[in-house]
Amino acid sequence: MKRYAIKLLKEEVEELTAIINKGSHSSHTFRTAYVLLNCDEGEYSAKVTNEQISKVLKIGMRTIDRVKKRFIEEGLEGALQRKPSSRVYEKKIDGDVEAKLVKLCCSEPPAGHAKWSLRLLADKMVELEYVESISYVAVRNTLKKMNLSLGK
Repeated sequence: MKRYAIKLLKEEVEELTAIINKGSHSSHTFRTAYVLLNCDEGEYSAKVTNEQISKVLKIGMRTIDRVKKRFIEEGLEGALQRKPSSRVYEKKIDGDVEAKLVKLCCSEPPAGHAKWSLRLLADKMVELEYVESISYVAVRNTLKKMNLSLGK
């Protein structure tokens, strides 16, 4: 494992101290500021071991290493800010499937049921092969987006 030595400048130490002492910041920002201040090997603070930081802040050793790495590679601002998610979510319901869902909602419910439930709609859409699989939550979100209610 690669070792990262953190040497903060006086301005960086002051900025991190200001984050800790005042203002409202996310817990991620506070935690990162504490880690960076405690890992500093420069002349402006005393170095604390990773084990001590881990014990006091109740975070893993790997988290400390990741914070150090991000500081070295991306600088102070890069370390303090969260990375945006790079995950791509695939939509199962497009306009055609929405139209089929509305048509299904407006039809008569199955025998033995007074009205359509979200789970019934989801199961029926899979049964009619409109979609390969779908959760009742996706059906709910689509109906909510379209301002439809099963109770009307």
